[in-house]
Amino acid sequence: MARHPDAHRWGELDRRAFLGATAGGSVLALTAARVSAQEVEAVPLENVERQFFQPHEWALMLALCDTLIPAEGEGPGALEARVPVFIDRQLASFWGQADWWYMEGPHYPDANPLQGFQSPLTMAQIFRGGIEHFDDWCRDNHGGALVDLDANARHAAVTELMDHKTGLPPELRDFPDFLLTSLRQGYLSDPRHGGNHQMLAWKHVGYPGARGNFLEWTDPARDDMPYPLGPVSIEGDRG
Repeated sequence: MARHPDAHRWGELDRRAFLGATAGGSVLALTAARVSAQEVEAVPLENVERQFFQPHEWALMLALCDTLIPAEGEGPGALEARVPVFIDRQLASFWGQADWWYMEGPHYPDANPLQGFQSPLTMAQIFRGGIEHFDDWCRDNHGGALVDLDANARHAAVTELMDHKTGLPPELRDFPDFLLTSLRQGYLSDPRHGGNHQMLAWKHVGYPGARGNFLEWTDPARDDMPYPLGPVSIEGDRG
């Protein structure tokens, strides 16, 4: 769970690398909540009924997600894909609360990152503390809260966060990496978990989703043919 020493610098990570880095790893973090497509469709992100984030935290999370996967460029942006909804549900779930983790210690948060996760905090506490620390850091170093910065200043601040240059204390040092992991998961997860709204990310990368039968496409004669069908969610919705 610690930051790999060869990890990309965020400033060098484009959307193609972002999506490629997820291949081979888990794109689903199980959550306790399920959000219907109709509910998410009807409610603007600013007015979503949250399970974890406080209003000021939610505003900052929207800004973070929008900066890390903006609407401009290839594919849907994080806000269009409703990624913050996924993260909110995730942090309110057993995963965010560390219900299934051994948390008794001993903890050595300033140990070498290669020794793995050492924080005494739950994932929810790391996100909450990381958000507060980063927003204070933005005020001290960029003259305002992240949500009040212009696009260039916001990008610069988030780049420093992802490059681990904001002075996070040892117990919060993995916040940028956990944020990026949750962002990827929410972008590419099944829509039942709150993100990947209308399977927009799956459509973008050509992922077929939870289709039950691909037998007709195992014919070697079709190897060079693009897969023509849209994705299907676990709930049976078709993209």
